[in-house]
Amino acid sequence: MPSGLRRFQQSGQSHFLTFSCYRRQPKLSSPDACDQFVQCLEDMRRRFAMCIYGYVVMPEHVHLLVNEPESAALAGPFIF
Repeated sequence: MPSGLRRFQQSGQSHFLTFSCYRRQPKLSSPDACDQFVQCLEDMRRRFAMCIYGYVVMPEHVHLLVNEPESAALAGPFIF
């Protein structure tokens, strides 16, 4: 994590997350890849009992608005 940033976990608040594909390659540009991502997102939502308020899937990155899961921290480590 870059210096100067603080993590706020177990705050009971919603979190806006953004992540990019490896080297910002457009790995999510095809409908099949996007559908697969959405299915994986749903699997993780159920696994960690999270509420996903909204998401935007772009060809090379994703934005999520989620609550904090009760069973794990958002910063992981998540074991898939």
